[in-house]
Amino acid sequence: MKWKMSDKSLFALLLRSPWWISIAVFVGFALLARALLPPAYVWAGLFGGLPFLVIGLIAARRQWLAPKPAQLAQQLERLSTMAWRDFSQALTEAYTRQGYVVSAFEGVGADLQLVKAGRTTLVSCKRWKAANLGVESLRELVAARQRQDASQCACITLGQLADTANTYAKAEAVQVIDAQALATLMLK
Repeated sequence: MKWKMSDKSLFALLLRSPWWISIAVFVGFALLARALLPPAYVWAGLFGGLPFLVIGLIAARRQWLAPKPAQLAQQLERLSTMAWRDFSQALTEAYTRQGYVVSAFEGVGADLQLVKAGRTTLVSCKRWKAANLGVESLRELVAARQRQDASQCACITLGQLADTANTYAKAEAVQVIDAQALATLMLK
């Protein structure tokens, strides 16, 4: 069983924040430990701040390796001009690099089927160029997930989700891969 951290936990928040915030919290722990604890126990105070140092280092590494804004903009421009066949092939290659076994989905509601570690994810991506994506395509995707007994489903779009579609996606646990996330995925 794979352990997953809550997106709302302090450490998840710090991983999404600039790296220096976690380092500053660690430095704060160190300064407080030095000011408030007897010299023999300062190390215990430093030990309490160690998780913040580790999170800061992980965040720094992620941020250093993340694609730069110019790269993302260039990738988005390229994605918006691709034909379906080219986009599908590029997306398949991107998911394959991440360790998924990718196949075309045979049925209605999804376009790709991803399998990794025994878990199946259905991906709807044919409407990736739509400026505004409605709830109907998400309903089809959720129905396909239920028919296939898939673990997850994801919808890829360069545009925006309508408010009703956004609410539906949250209620049905549909992962929405927006333009920024798609560009990042393709650059990995």
